[in-house]
Amino acid sequence: MENIEEPSPLRITPTVRALSSALRGKRENVPDASRGSGDRIFPEPEKLWFKESSAKNLRNRDFLSPTTMLNTMYADGQVPPAVMSRVLSLRGRGVLPIAGGEVMGEGLRVRVDRTAAFRAVLADGATEYLKPSSKKQGCMVLNCPALHPKPNIPTPDSLTLGQLRTVLLSDHIGALLKRQGFSVSYCPTLPEDSDIITFLRALGIDWPTAPANWTNEEREEKIQEALENSPYRERETERGRRTSGGGGKKAEEGENEGALRVNLKRVFQEEGLLGYDPSLGTCTGKTKVLHVTSCQDEFRQQQIAMLWRASGAAHIQRHLVCGPVKTPGSHLTAAQYLQLRRGQMKEASEMKYGDQVAGQTWDDIIRVMTSTTVRFELLSTVHTSPVTLDVQREGSVSTKGPRGGVFVMYNCARLHTLFDSYERGVEKGLYPEIPEGSQLDFSALKEEGEWLLLFNYLIPFSELLDQLGQAFDSDSGGARLNIKTEQICKFLVSLSKDFSSYYNRVHVLGEPLPHLFNQMFCRLYLLRALRELYHSALDTLTLPPIKQL
Repeated sequence: MENIEEPSPLRITPTVRALSSALRGKRENVPDASRGSGDRIFPEPEKLWFKESSAKNLRNRDFLSPTTMLNTMYADGQVPPAVMSRVLSLRGRGVLPIAGGEVMGEGLRVRVDRTAAFRAVLADGATEYLKPSSKKQGCMVLNCPALHPKPNIPTPDSLTLGQLRTVLLSDHIGALLKRQGFSVSYCPTLPEDSDIITFLRALGIDWPTAPANWTNEEREEKIQEALENSPYRERETERGRRTSGGGGKKAEEGENEGALRVNLKRVFQEEGLLGYDPSLGTCTGKTKVLHVTSCQDEFRQQQIAMLWRASGAAHIQRHLVCGPVKTPGSHLTAAQYLQLRRGQMKEASEMKYGDQVAGQTWDDIIRVMTSTTVRFELLSTVHTSPVTLDVQREGSVSTKGPRGGVFVMYNCARLHTLFDSYERGVEKGLYPEIPEGSQLDFSALKEEGEWLLLFNYLIPFSELLDQLGQAFDSDSGGARLNIKTEQICKFLVSLSKDFSSYYNRVHVLGEPLPHLFNQMFCRLYLLRALRELYHSALDTLTLPPIKQL
């Protein structure tokens, strides 16, 4: 009996690799694959092809091997017929179906069989494209120093905007890790019903809580005991030798007489850890472990990481450091910032919808939209870079135009409205129910915007999640973990711009005429998958979609 291989989701990366292998031929099997005979140099596989993304280029090609690359491989850049045949007949697991290709002035360009790609992605609901390609295992602890007592529990009025950025980033990272399959714990646990918990919940952050009388004392005692028995603990004689050179040092010792001191420099030197500040020196216990922090607190966080090491903890620790948040001409606490954005969002909604803006439904919409605005403002920038906010009170938050989170939610709501309209049409007998995907002819999807939405967003999203998961799972050494935490926000904004352009141009729900139904249903399949894509991406920001705006 013939074994029929299960169809696998189409992916960009396997397609590029397969195209590279076809272009290079047997050279893929040569140990030193970067060189051929004589002096001719053969490029690395990942440099041979690139995926097109602009609407202009997607009109005539989907992948391109530039002329500069071809010239390094073949005399005068002439692709041999046998190589061309391999490229055009490409098949493989996850590889996009190829429809054709030719060598032009810009290089070897390849076109995907778009009808086959639409059918492969959309016919079964595109569910495999909305999640990581594989599940990971492991436990991750996210520690947010901004929420630790110093010595008191922080409040919305004491929390700075820079600290708020680290809290939002911790929440986002936690959602991404859970999507990958990790078990995620958050630290610290906060007192239930505290002001800071109420504030975080207003932002849609579900931070762990405990009864108000719960303390960390027992846990801290165990840490203290481990540090006291640590081989890196400094004894009195060692401190005496280290401080014998200056009276100021002796005075400092007198003030801290009997304190537990741990030599942090020895920890990272003897354990071969990379990326730690060489001036860490010693640190007096006891403190807490931190992971996600502002740049101002990074040094202290590294001290705490070394204390954990000194106490015998073998956990891999990485530090994700956020740049500062700047507000030229103003100084706002996190509470004031949230209040400002909420007021602006309510004002913008009232200007657009008038007296409709009332009641619990609108309160919920304004709360979610405020949270969305705050998240996109603080998370759309590379986490190591500073964020500059315009917080002038006469400013306003627009509900139109490509302005971050509001624009994203507006377009997500348009999709809900579209399907509500379709369902009402079905109830009135104007349209039939959507048939199974296998019954549709997806060649009806001919608009360039339709292919752009599939090729630039639906197909690559799973790989975007994979890349973020690999970065979190990496054990490449070094103290800092630098990942592209801004990618989900930028992905959603870019998606919304291209969807809005398409939706403004194309009338999806056409006349209720039988000969138009196939195209309408194909478009509904595409937009239904797009709606789920919005939901999946927003979920990594712990943001619920809204159905009207």
